[in-house]
Amino acid sequence: MSRPSRPRQPSIPTAALDALMAVPAGDPIRRAMWLDELDRRFHPLLPRALAPHTRVANYEQGRLVFLVDSPVWRAKLRLLAPQLLDTARSLGLDAKEVVVRTSLAPAPPPAPKHRPVTMSDTARKSLQAALASLRAPDEGKPGPDDAS
Repeated sequence: MSRPSRPRQPSIPTAALDALMAVPAGDPIRRAMWLDELDRRFHPLLPRALAPHTRVANYEQGRLVFLVDSPVWRAKLRLLAPQLLDTARSLGLDAKEVVVRTSLAPAPPPAPKHRPVTMSDTARKSLQAALASLRAPDEGKPGPDDAS
C-alpha cells in the first residue's frame, strides 16, 4: 500500500527568518518582534528625558513590564503608572498593572561617531604616490595624448 502524498513545498528559496516563522518554534521570535514593536510605539509617548532610559520588557496577563537603567528612572516611571496604563489601553492592550524593573547590566555606551584612522609613514607615502599618479600631467610636460 502506498502512503498518501503530502503537498509538495515550492522549490523557491525561503528566507531564513520566514522559514523559522513558519514553524511553531517561531513563536518566541514573533513575540520578541511584537514586544519590539510595542516598545517603538511607547517611546514617542514617554517624556523626552525618560525615553532613552526605558524600554518595554514584557506584557502578559494585564501586566506591562518596563526595564530602566537606574533606580532614579525607576522611581520616575512608577510615578507615571496611571498615564502608562492609559497609553497602553490606547494602544489596544488590556493593561491593569505597571511593573518597573531596574536592569542589572549597565546600558551600553553610545557608539563612537567617528574614530580617526591612523596610517604608518609607509602607507601614507604609498597613498600619496598613488594619488600623484592619478593627477593630470603638468601643462609644461607633454602628455600621452599629445602628438608631436
